Amino acid sequence: DARQKWDCCEQTHKSLTAIMFALRRALSAAAPRVATRATARRGMAVKIFDYDTIVSSLSVADAIETVEDAFCKLAQGKVDVPMPMHITIDETTDAGPGDCHVKGGYVSGAATWTVKVASVSFYKNLDRGMPPGGGVFVVMNAVTGQPCGIFQENRFMTDLRTGAAGGIALKHLGLAPDALGSTNTIGFVGCGAIARVMARAAKAVRPDFKGLCWAPDGSHETFAADMEAELGVPFEAIDTAAEMCKGSDVIYTQTPGGTTCLEKSWLKPHATIICSGSDQPTKQEIPTDVLSASKYVSDLTKQTSKVGELRSALADGTMKMEDVYAELGEICNGSKPGREGTELIVCDLTGTGAQDAAIGQVAWDKLG
Repeated sequence: DARQKWDCCEQTHKSLTAIMFALRRALSAAAPRVATRATARRGMAVKIFDYDTIVSSLSVADAIETVEDAFCKLAQGKVDVPMPMHITIDETTDAGPGDCHVKGGYVSGAATWTVKVASVSFYKNLDRGMPPGGGVFVVMNAVTGQPCGIFQENRFMTDLRTGAAGGIALKHLGLAPDALGSTNTIGFVGCGAIARVMARAAKAVRPDFKGLCWAPDGSHETFAADMEAELGVPFEAIDTAAEMCKGSDVIYTQTPGGTTCLEKSWLKPHATIICSGSDQPTKQEIPTDVLSASKYVSDLTKQTSKVGELRSALADGTMKMEDVYAELGEICNGSKPGREGTELIVCDLTGTGAQDAAIGQVAWDKLG
């Protein structure tokens, strides 16, 4: 009996020892997995790109092809673009005045998606020696959902994607330089940062145009000299908006949008107006009689009807939604023709999340 008890105890000890070793092996194997999970939760290090790096590395010419592809896919329903979020910063003793909008999007099949926060109209910054707006792009990995990079672009990338859209609109909607009645002249109403990037985009699409310009703040003389020196095409500052418009086949408008900046009687019958100044429900650059008389093209109709030029024409009854000829992407992908003759065309650019996604991808590909 004693021997049997001893054998039983010895067997129990061996079993417990085996169990302990098994537990140790299991814990040892689990430890790296626990560490891996902790590392995964921390994510990969996010790259941060400062303004100077971005400005020295990117140009509007870099963006045109990718932005055009984004417009094509937008028209095909292959871009997820939520409506922009707008935040108004009212003027108080401690803040404002200014506006902020948040946009973003994902182009199907792309390696990244983008969310952008941009501020505009902080005009008191001029007295502080600062620009009237700022912004950041957050570019995210479309495979892992992790952030790739933060671009402190202060609206530079926004301006690039806006300029790219302007170049694309010129490509598809502008009267051809050699068409009957064309003088290959492009006018600019408003001569700020957007006008400069529009001029660069026009140069990329149409290298030998002649430029005219006028600005309500008197900046057209400087703009003309700067753009002629930079682009190597002739630019002329014009004394009045009316005279400038009458001499232009294509007109880019990029004003603050507080009041309309041209009149129908100033326009050539075949004029193309590419307007980008209205991106808030309170703004309007183009009179509604011009809009209703035109072949109207939007960047995104659901957006221009709320914050673009179309909003004003819908509000006063001069246009209905069915009067919209096309979205720019439908023309880019060939679903609808662009310019067909000598018709008046208006292209309403409010800026879409598809463009932000596109320029975010361009920036990441080049800098990431």
